[in-house]
Amino acid sequence: MALGEHVFLYCERGTSTALLAEPFNAASNAAFLLAALVGLQLLLWRPREDRSADHYLLIGLVFLMGLGSLTFHLFATTETALADVIPISLFMLVYLSFVLNRFLGMPPGWTVLLVLGFAGLIALTGEIKCGERLIALPGASVPGAKPCLNGSLFYLPALGALIVMGLLLKERGHRAAPYLLWAAAVFAVSVTFRSLDMALCSDTVFDGRKIGTHFLWHLLNALMLFLLLRASLEAGAPAVRPALLAPPDEEAPAFAAAPAEAEAVVEPEQESVASPPEVAAKEEPPAREPAVEDEPKPTTFYPVAETAKEEPPEVESEPEAADEESKPKTFFPA
Repeated sequence: MALGEHVFLYCERGTSTALLAEPFNAASNAAFLLAALVGLQLLLWRPREDRSADHYLLIGLVFLMGLGSLTFHLFATTETALADVIPISLFMLVYLSFVLNRFLGMPPGWTVLLVLGFAGLIALTGEIKCGERLIALPGASVPGAKPCLNGSLFYLPALGALIVMGLLLKERGHRAAPYLLWAAAVFAVSVTFRSLDMALCSDTVFDGRKIGTHFLWHLLNALMLFLLLRASLEAGAPAVRPALLAPPDEEAPAFAAAPAEAEAVVEPEQESVASPPEVAAKEEPPAREPAVEDEPKPTTFYPVAETAKEEPPEVESEPEAADEESKPKTFFPA
């Protein structure tokens, strides 16, 4: 097909070359722009360290997909068809490499090889043509042959890759797995509507105008792309959560025992060092009361009991006690 020629692939356009021949198909591209804006907002809500250039690249490609598709459905030429297909192809390749490297932990070398193989596969499927009761392989010239499934065969490798990657992530317990599997389910439905656009053309009429089902492809694809953008935010999540959460639980007792050991080391020091008042009490003997001079006692013939001060009883040896008993008692002072 030469450059500048009009492309008539969808039910709503028919054979018209008018700028607004596809109002539903053109307006539905706003869903791509909305998905990109919501994905950008979700990314900006994340901490700065969780963002990367890959996230911004994916969001930018979704935005370009919306603009490219809008341009194609307005002008419907071979040049604008490239503006529609190139962002889609780049997004598929970039997202595949993102999942392989960031989610599945594949080395860069293997990631590049698989992405190149995937690019060759989608290029091959894009060249396959279908006719009545035949399939024309790439390079074969068959009169009347058209793109298979109304051109949707080009997207089947992407659908298969989504399913495989989603199942692999689910097996590893990755938090991005549900988003990829739901995206694959939505994508399968959207590819179906894209393939049936011409077949159901006469049955999809709005206000006396045939609209087809291609606009549903846009709406569902926007939802699918949003799910993929949301899944990309889980790039920092652990691939296998139990394996990464186990070591901290095992190390917890060691950390918990550290304060107890520190207390055990400090406790002897606290016991050995007494407070200043206690030290003073232990080192200095108790102060005695100042001695009071005995007043002269009057001479009497009777013994007077001493009441001024009680002296501690003196312990005498047994021989001295015996000598005291042997002395005669008298009422006269010696």
